[in-house]
Amino acid sequence: MMQLIDGKRTATEIKAEIAQTVTEMVAEGRKRPHLAAILVGHDGGSETYVAHKVKACEECGFKSTLLRYEDDVTEQELLESIDRLNADPDVDGFIVQLPLPRHISEQRIIEAIDYRKDVDGFHPVNVGRMSIGLPCFISATPMGIMTLLERYNIPTRGTRCVVLGRSNIVGKPVSTLMMQKAQPGNATVTVCHSATPDIKEICREADIIIAALGSPGFVTEDMVKPGAVIIDVGTTRVPDASRKSGFRLRGDVDFDNVAPKCSWITPVPGGVGPMTIVSLMKNTLLAARRDIYPD
Repeated sequence: MMQLIDGKRTATEIKAEIAQTVTEMVAEGRKRPHLAAILVGHDGGSETYVAHKVKACEECGFKSTLLRYEDDVTEQELLESIDRLNADPDVDGFIVQLPLPRHISEQRIIEAIDYRKDVDGFHPVNVGRMSIGLPCFISATPMGIMTLLERYNIPTRGTRCVVLGRSNIVGKPVSTLMMQKAQPGNATVTVCHSATPDIKEICREADIIIAALGSPGFVTEDMVKPGAVIIDVGTTRVPDASRKSGFRLRGDVDFDNVAPKCSWITPVPGGVGPMTIVSLMKNTLLAARRDIYPD
């Protein structure tokens, strides 16, 4: 019997829990958590994401600051802005919304962020600590996936997990987390990508498939064994004339045909997406409380 993993509902529950914690912190005389975001240019997807993040800050009782720059901002100007945020004692955590314009080195920008304020979890210090199982800021999408597995009590120990995609933002970190000695975790993980032969055969053996390729409808019904758990990370905009926006979001999984075979599956939208944003809020709370990196 297929069951939906409702990321939207879970995210709403977690935001309420965070807001409760913030209310208690403020009552104790501590300052409100403060998240800042740097947004460069006017990319539609990035604009939407940042708007969602600002709204989530309000719902959690956080203070938020949005710093906007045009596409022609220099790398030096961005680095100076990061230095100011690093040094500002009121800012607990901040993010630089990716992607950035071509003339700016994303890696240089990420490495300029103080890892103790790196609530996106992209700094090499946080990535390195995660890979050896130390406390760190875990990047938001992998953390959201792990939270869903945990909250839905989906067994992962001893399972065969296939991760489709090897990006630094999702594929690599989620594969690391799924193999850690933890719950959820303790899975046997295979990572597949564009150079992997026999992807269909490999997927057919998986108890859990985490699809993070950015390729709409890639996972088809003949790739999924009965009773598998499917986590769909894909969010590709595809044209849809019937929608006011002119597009709809499509996942990496052919949901209509795959869902009937699964034990659990995340929808798109309403699955992993809302969990990504709430995980960023969770990291910001951890930063404000100095839970990961005590001063």
